[in-house]
This record gives sequence, C-alpha cells and structure tokens, in this order.
Amino acid sequence: MEQFLDFFGKLPNIGKVGWIVVCMSIFWILEGMWPLAGFRYRKWQHAFPNLVLLTTTILINALFGVLTAGLFLWMDQHQFGLLYLVDFPWWMELIMALLLLDLLAQYLVHYLLHKVKFMWRFHMVHHSDTAVDVTTGTRHHPGDYMMREMFSLVAILVSGMPFAFYVFYRLTTILFTYFTHANLNIPGWLDKAISYIFISPHMHKFHHHFERPWTDTNFGNIFSIWDRLFGTFVYDDPRKIRYGLDVLQDSTSDQLGYQLKLPFDPTIKTDR
Repeated sequence: MEQFLDFFGKLPNIGKVGWIVVCMSIFWILEGMWPLAGFRYRKWQHAFPNLVLLTTTILINALFGVLTAGLFLWMDQHQFGLLYLVDFPWWMELIMALLLLDLLAQYLVHYLLHKVKFMWRFHMVHHSDTAVDVTTGTRHHPGDYMMREMFSLVAILVSGMPFAFYVFYRLTTILFTYFTHANLNIPGWLDKAISYIFISPHMHKFHHHFERPWTDTNFGNIFSIWDRLFGTFVYDDPRKIRYGLDVLQDSTSDQLGYQLKLPFDPTIKTDR
C-alpha cells in the first residue's frame, strides 16, 4: 500500500505527459496495422486539430491541478469523504474510488453533455470527427473539458480518496480513452467479452454514430456496468456505423477554427 501511494502520489507531471505519448503512440501503430475502418485521409492532417485540442486540455488540467491539490489538502485535514468512513483493504478502496470516479466524473457528466443543450453544443466538437481514430480521444473543446474537470472535483470530494488513487484513475482513463477510440479491428469475440465489464473499442464506436439514438448510448469510459445498469448500453455490428454528426457538414471536421467557434454558432440547429 505504501509503495503504491508513494509511486503514484509522487509521479511528476512529465511522467503523466509521457504516459499520454506512450499510449497514443502504441494505439497509433496498432490501428495502422489492424484498422477497423479504411479511412481515406491524411492521418497527420486529420490529427492536427485533435492534437491542438490536446494541448488546451493539458493546460486546463494544469490549472485545475492547483484546485485539485488544494482540495486534497482540505480533505486530509478534515477527514472528509466516503473512504474515511470505512476501513477496507487498500485494493478494495481503490476499486471503490475507480467506480465512483467513473460514475460521476465520466458517465454522469458525459450523459449530461448529451442531454443539456448548452453542454451538448460544446461536446459536439468531439462528435464532429468523421474519422474516429486514436487522436479523437483528445478532441475536446476547452469548454467541454472544463465541465468534465468540475465533475472530477465533485467526485474527489465525495470519495475522500488518497491523491495516489486519483492519479492512478487519471492514468487508467488515458489508457481507456485511446484504446476505445483507436481505429482498431480486434476479434469480435474478444471485443464482446471485454464489453461485459469494460468499455471496448467496438462498443464505444456506436457512441460516435452520426445520429441518434446510438449517439446517446455507451457513455462510460472505463466500466460498462453503468451503461448496463442505467439502460444506455448498446452493442451491434460496427460496420453499420457512420461517424460525424447529421447536423454538420463532414468537410468541417478538420477545420480547427470552425470547431472552436461551433458552440457559439447560432446557425447550427440541435434538437437537444
């Protein structure tokens, strides 16, 4: 337990950025070797706006890191949060923390990003990608990501978890984000088996279908149990999927300036 807390609690920021680079690079290579969809695109040209948005995400994460650090200090001083009320083995408390974070900081906020109109307008940028691949995992409008970070703070406060648990969760989230967005053709039986507990690549691709109702399904990031529990789980043939959004022109997918202004464009209609 002490070694776990020491390693993740003291992991430097360069280590976290390095983890992003490693995960993205691995799935970038794998999706090139075994692609699910045969995109006819210039991969680096497609990646450019997504990588620019990754830099804004990293900056926002750094700013929220100050608030997060202050929150952990306050919780430690006041012994605040659910995990302070129990005395379970450390691995069990880690699983509880992961489940709670995945529920509040991933599933719940993702559900609201689809159901609340002003939130959806920011989240549309993520769904407007017409060639979903590993870099799509980092394609978040700054407004979208800030809302996600606020829900993370709430989840931290409710849980009362150690800081090391939160770092472990963030690293796990990064891994699943790139894994599930990668244009990776894994065997159907394996993908199906993964989806019973975790979010699988094929499962998440249905969430990126260009029209409802598939767009409003499979909201989880790590665990699929929340989608199964709340009736938002969908699984079908991934060959039926068409990426993008039915209210946007496909040609705008890689236009960074257009994507940044998208939430504020009154000419874009949405039924949310």
